[in-house]
Amino acid sequence: MTPHTPEPDEDNLDTTTPPQPVFHVEQALLGALLLDPHRLDDVNGITADSFSTAAHSALYTAISTLPRPDPAEHAKNTTWLDRVLATALEEARGLTASYLHALVQVCPWPRHAPAYARMVEAEHARRRLLTAAERLVHTVHDASLPHPVQTALAEADALAAVVDDIANRFPPRSGVLPRTPAPPPTAADDTEAVEEEQLLLATATARPDDIDAVRWLLPDDLTLPLHAGLWQCLTTLARRDEPIDPVTVLWEAQQRGLLDYGREPGEVLRMLAEPAGSVEHWAERALRRSLLATAEHTGRRVEAYAGDSANTPFQLVAGARRALADIAAVRTRWQHAAGATPPQQRRAAPATRAGPPTTTAAHAARPTRATR
Repeated sequence: MTPHTPEPDEDNLDTTTPPQPVFHVEQALLGALLLDPHRLDDVNGITADSFSTAAHSALYTAISTLPRPDPAEHAKNTTWLDRVLATALEEARGLTASYLHALVQVCPWPRHAPAYARMVEAEHARRRLLTAAERLVHTVHDASLPHPVQTALAEADALAAVVDDIANRFPPRSGVLPRTPAPPPTAADDTEAVEEEQLLLATATARPDDIDAVRWLLPDDLTLPLHAGLWQCLTTLARRDEPIDPVTVLWEAQQRGLLDYGREPGEVLRMLAEPAGSVEHWAERALRRSLLATAEHTGRRVEAYAGDSANTPFQLVAGARRALADIAAVRTRWQHAAGATPPQQRRAAPATRAGPPTTTAAHAARPTRATR
């Protein structure tokens, strides 16, 4: 969300709501440049896009593109100010001469123009980061995308590029993290995910030799604590080369306290006895879902940091980089998974069913599987 952007009216540019501090900073900077255009030589790091309103952006464009006046002449008349106004009016039609004179009057110290410019640049960096994070979150929820994982990763790269650019402009200081609490992960409420994870667990129980091929799948990739615990049971038993069937998995689950999640032993046994398709297929589906969930949480964390105007650019860079590291970790595993599975297998639905299904949603979505 970008800050409120006031539009100029016929007589003034006052906002209908109290303006943000950066609005006053922009006024001070523009006033300094209108009063002494040669101070533009001391201003760097900003462009017209750095300003929070169309009127201020238009004024900065006019100031920075028009030939600078002779200082002695500028002190005696308003000729150059009139040219600035005429040029800026082409982009912002509500500007008035009175507003330009007001900008000059509100500038406390024209020689502080470089400091004002740095403040404008910092606020622009925060808005850019917020926009990039919002795009990442939006992409995760865009059901129309043909390749959601690739698109989400591309948006994550775009977010990382913004962070790198801000870091170049405001080198981060060690140990400075945002003060803003990170939002909690979005609670999973996905019936299809639950059903597919049940099929993963049952199929891995029926075909334990295939577990080693999906070592890139971690318990935290699964949406329910019980499912995560059962997957850890399966991988542990496989690593020990111990017998694997629904009964041995249930016993391992009891040793780990997993039955405390409220599931009856018989219910767990029935779930583990209903495999379908391939372990690799369901594992990749779970990892894909985990990657998108991680991307969403990363975007929301950066949104929270950038949405807090008290955070400095140094803090934003440090916090965003830490959040992006979570995507990098799951992305590496996704690349291993996608590289290990032939494309035709990744697209195909499971071809066989070793027992009656426990769910219907995944079954209905994949017509190549046998019907009940």
